[in-house]
Amino acid sequence: MTADQHPGTAMPNLPKRTRGTPRGAVQELSAADGTLHVLSAGDLADIDITPADVLSAIECAYRTLAAGRSDNPRRLTVRPRDGHSVSSAMLGRDGFHQVVAVRTTYKHGLDGPRAQQRAYTALTLYDDATGRPMVMMDCARIGALRTPAVTALLARECARPGARSALLIGTGTQGRGTLPFLLTTLPDLDRLMLYGTHPAGIAAVREALRARAPDRDLEVVGDLRAAAGQADVVVAAAGARSRAAVEGEWLRPGTLSVLVGHGLAPSALHRADRVVATSETQMRATATDLADAEGRLPAVDTEFPPVLAGITVGRHSPEERVFAYNSSLVVADIPLGLRFARLAVARGLGTRVPLWR
Repeated sequence: MTADQHPGTAMPNLPKRTRGTPRGAVQELSAADGTLHVLSAGDLADIDITPADVLSAIECAYRTLAAGRSDNPRRLTVRPRDGHSVSSAMLGRDGFHQVVAVRTTYKHGLDGPRAQQRAYTALTLYDDATGRPMVMMDCARIGALRTPAVTALLARECARPGARSALLIGTGTQGRGTLPFLLTTLPDLDRLMLYGTHPAGIAAVREALRARAPDRDLEVVGDLRAAAGQADVVVAAAGARSRAAVEGEWLRPGTLSVLVGHGLAPSALHRADRVVATSETQMRATATDLADAEGRLPAVDTEFPPVLAGITVGRHSPEERVFAYNSSLVVADIPLGLRFARLAVARGLGTRVPLWR
């Protein structure tokens, strides 16, 4: 047993079937005639799923990955030299549901005004038990739920005991989804701070919080350094153009900082006592802006799936400053995609396309 392991823990606690996505949901989506269900963003827009269901699905996916029953290799990325676009693809297999998935993301106009930028993401699912294709679907909403849910699970496992205050940096898509999930895993948080510069975004974060937790107040802060020094949990979900950058020296002992997008300076990583990553491989490929002057990143102490599985721990002491890197894993998209697809198809939504006949 290593120093990171829980005493007496030899193997991860394997998950039971996800409540929202039984094996039958996979079978009913597998088309015997070779057709593919195509689900648009509009098809998925009105389908409701609770934070608790999302968290349950993702925890199941991460535990299965930690058990060695799933695969999530490194993403592939293509970026032209002029920086006008970026595209990436991730392939993965969920051994729990026996589903293979490909997620593609394409962003265009990154060198121009924000209003002209475009982003498209899609998820395609195949039944690895029958060999049949199932669904191709817009993945934007799945990603908007998956990432803040992983942040909330990181907070549950890595925040210091008795954490009561949280600072959210950023008011974009990921920022808007963070607080409802964070309150689901850390319901004792009684001070919620927000640092943002866009009035419409601030209003959207407030509205999202009110929809899930109408009794909670949101404190908009202007002094980023002071707020970071008072927070037990700091979630950096700002956009690439944000100037917000919390330095490591601003964080008090015991703080958990979670990097989703931007908002943390490299020192927050390099001064941390413990580093947790959803995927060390992805962190080393995508966190190059956090490298030191020699181009180096600190060692990752543990990946997050083994933490959820009970093999390693998120922190060793209440005083540790923990840095967590939240990069997306396609294995977490699979159970959410199945859940949305099952509900959509049951409502008669989407289109069947005979691609293979």
